[in-house]
Amino acid sequence: MPSYLSPGVYVEEVEAGSRPIEGVGTAVAAFVGLAAQGPANTPTLVTNWSQFVQSFGDFIDGSYLAHAVYGYFLNGGGAAYIVRIGADGNQPAAHLELAAADDKGATALRLTALDSGPIGNDITVEVSEPSQPGEGIFKLVISRSGADTETYDNVSLKKGKQSVATAVKAASKLVRVEETSTTALAPISGKSTLVGGGASVAVQVAPDDYSGNAADRTGFAGLEAVDEVTMLAAPDVMALYQQGVIDLEGLQAIQLAMLAHCELMGDRLAILDAPPGYNAQQVKEWRMEKAGYDSKYGALYWPWIKVFDPVAGQARFVPPSGHIAGIWARNDDTRGVWKAPANEVIRGAISLELQLTKSEQDQLNPVGIDCIRAFPGRGIRVWGARTLSSDPAWRYVNVRRLFNYIEESVIGGTQWVVFEPNDMALWQRVRRTINAFLVRTWRDGALFGATPQEAFYVKCDSETNPSEVIDAGQLVVEIGIAPVKPAEFVIFRIAQFSGGTSLAE
Repeated sequence: MPSYLSPGVYVEEVEAGSRPIEGVGTAVAAFVGLAAQGPANTPTLVTNWSQFVQSFGDFIDGSYLAHAVYGYFLNGGGAAYIVRIGADGNQPAAHLELAAADDKGATALRLTALDSGPIGNDITVEVSEPSQPGEGIFKLVISRSGADTETYDNVSLKKGKQSVATAVKAASKLVRVEETSTTALAPISGKSTLVGGGASVAVQVAPDDYSGNAADRTGFAGLEAVDEVTMLAAPDVMALYQQGVIDLEGLQAIQLAMLAHCELMGDRLAILDAPPGYNAQQVKEWRMEKAGYDSKYGALYWPWIKVFDPVAGQARFVPPSGHIAGIWARNDDTRGVWKAPANEVIRGAISLELQLTKSEQDQLNPVGIDCIRAFPGRGIRVWGARTLSSDPAWRYVNVRRLFNYIEESVIGGTQWVVFEPNDMALWQRVRRTINAFLVRTWRDGALFGATPQEAFYVKCDSETNPSEVIDAGQLVVEIGIAPVKPAEFVIFRIAQFSGGTSLAE
């Protein structure tokens, strides 16, 4: 409390009422797979397709990652984290040596591309006359298609403010420069291209590369430090399976690692793909007898979808997980996380690997296989919204994601409670804070009930916080919510009855 020692008027700022809880984001995907370039085992945020191409390259053979990310943004995704595996960061980088303008032909500069791999082979370097001629002064122009041209005018090989190595190191996003000569002469004028970039995709990938290591921040484990992620997809598991790099057991090991990561984090769901080429009976047998997944933090979608492949110049079948992640994001933006992400059109899908019938889906839907179906005049739509859980309470994707949303929002919005005096006044403030948030959630349509009292309850009093709990330094708040469930089966009961009127005299 402040001290008042002399007469006067004093003003104090005090907190009034409860602190609002802000809803957390629910539509941030993470993709793990193979790419042509970019940082290895480093979660990198991209918010549109152009950023992905700039950082990780375009469509390439032997990889579904680019197709998945493109489908994600096409279907409404807004932000995604990309983890590139299959590269150890030591791929050969393109390089170039520039000879000094003397009779001995000694190397004056050695330039190396900052990005390893074949992307560096597109970098050109031109040495020309400077705008202010002088001894050993020259102009260096570095360019690459799709990137800004870098111009370094009036630079030299001498140490000091005109040093070319200093200028390039401070500003270049394409190359690094190493001075290899002490001569004061400039490099020979002319235009050259960097060469020696490594292969585009490393296919020697094991399941451990996907699982990663938390200490080294690699693979799925590297995503533990990214709290924003709410969806996880690994479409290139299927590419490795098709190429024979991993077998069916390796595929299942990677998908089990995805589910384990999501269960460990408790705030995200894994979107799994089924193996290619299966019919309805085979995918059911694989799901029930071989894979046997049972997790409320994962969903399985089948069959594959056909999209246009710019590399091959024709359509090809790809795993649907990237497009599904985009639909989840679009659904959250237009309706809300509590609405089941189903009965939604898949943008960019030309056709399906297999045209399902209703009787076939009757066998697949109860075992947690979310089917994708084509309907005449209504396009290709997601026609399932179930998790892989055997627990009926967590049967639907939207229920699990709604709980994730509420849990993360409450955790983030009540951090101020830590170390506050654990008394009845605090209990009342916590109740008001959570009640206000859940009332907003109920009004948005996320909770079932005609009134807030029917939709949820918040209990924080002496019953949940007896003296032994308070002595242990704990504050216990009990929250119960009634989530809305999707109308998965719409039934109209139609009966025939005798109508008409009777005549009476």
